[in-house]
Amino acid sequence: MRDLTIIYYTANFISEKFAKKLRKQLKIAAGELPIVSISKKPINLGLNIPDETKERSVINVYKAILKASKEAKTKFVALAEDDTLYSPGHFYTFLPPPDTFAYNLTRWSIYTWSRPPFFSIKFRRILATLIAPRKLLIDAIEERFAKYPDTSKIPLKWFGEPGRNLCEQKLGVTQRKVQDFYSYDPVVVFSHPHSFGFEFQGTHKRANAIRAIELPYWGRAEEVMKNYYA
Repeated sequence: MRDLTIIYYTANFISEKFAKKLRKQLKIAAGELPIVSISKKPINLGLNIPDETKERSVINVYKAILKASKEAKTKFVALAEDDTLYSPGHFYTFLPPPDTFAYNLTRWSIYTWSRPPFFSIKFRRILATLIAPRKLLIDAIEERFAKYPDTSKIPLKWFGEPGRNLCEQKLGVTQRKVQDFYSYDPVVVFSHPHSFGFEFQGTHKRANAIRAIELPYWGRAEEVMKNYYA
């Protein structure tokens, strides 16, 4: 078995019907890998830890990840978000060196308001595709909170993903090594009205010019919308 635990985190903000469908697929993708989940409401997904934060925010996402990572027992962790579809290939393709954060760039988005539905890819590192040495992730998050014990003083503009060196430089924390990898079977992120990004951009959020109507493992975009989001 791979020395990897999946950390699933949710603010219980999306509809439970939608969330259950994605969690069912996460279990399929995980195979025999252990899952630690953290949520405000109990869910049946591996070891479940209560999230006691009061509101949904970027800072509280990192607090949840930190709390769940400390409960994991493996050398590596993979982060999993509640609005993302994971393929087995994402978890079984690559593990980084012990001093390096890794991001899967085979990550496509599907915009729930687009008609007809299509996939769009942006080669950007996001938490939803992070695979990391567990201790390295804990150290990096704890360093940020130690730097800003008053979290209201954190410059949110620069509170980006671990391994984004410009963000780390602006925050005044250690710049970490980062490596990209690519799984053949992609990860699919839903852009929807209850996502963080929608609060700022809404349906004006632009898809990248690289688009597809069908992907390996997932099939056609219209079928993905019907099977998971409808």
